[in-house]
Amino acid sequence: MASNHTTKAQLYDGFAIIGKALASGRRLEIIDVLAQGSRSVEEIATEIKQSVANTSQHLRVLASSGLVDATRRGTYVYYSLARPEVAELLQLIRSTGAAQLEAIERLVEDHVGRRDQIGWITRNELMRRLRREEVLLIDVRPSRDYSNGHITGALSIPAQDMNSRLARLPRGIDVVAYCRGPFCVLADEAVRTLGQYGHRALRLEDGFPEWIRAGLPTTTP
Repeated sequence: MASNHTTKAQLYDGFAIIGKALASGRRLEIIDVLAQGSRSVEEIATEIKQSVANTSQHLRVLASSGLVDATRRGTYVYYSLARPEVAELLQLIRSTGAAQLEAIERLVEDHVGRRDQIGWITRNELMRRLRREEVLLIDVRPSRDYSNGHITGALSIPAQDMNSRLARLPRGIDVVAYCRGPFCVLADEAVRTLGQYGHRALRLEDGFPEWIRAGLPTTTP
């Protein structure tokens, strides 16, 4: 019996390695970035606003726990998520934290602003309205994210180009914006900007990674 418990303890110690690897906000940020597609360490460092040295250290922890893979392309090493389930882990952590921790709710509001004035749309409702051509869908992520994969039918309008592209957007149709996930500020800002210029705008309830995991139509290279 003691031997069986020792084996079980070792098994759970093995699981805990994953928990330790995820016990860092910066490493969770890295997973969020890699859920959009592979990146070099330099690109990841820029996105999470860390030094290359610190980012490399975080990537080593993630790689040693089996959460990310590294592939050499010429003189650069590119990182990607080892399995789609890694992105699901991040989604579970975020949703659990948002539901259980009051402090998280305050941090979300500090990060993305108040959301009680934003219109929302679910994945299923968006899919239904896309089939009927009732909405214009815009992807406000950086153009590289869009090139790596996007919701089928989406138009790429990176957040920094929104103001210059507003005049060309058609009137009389709802515009739905999406970005990297439920806490991505880019889609919130796009919806607010569109509303200020008289467009009927909605935000997708989450983002592209969740759309993929739901098995909904995507376009990839």
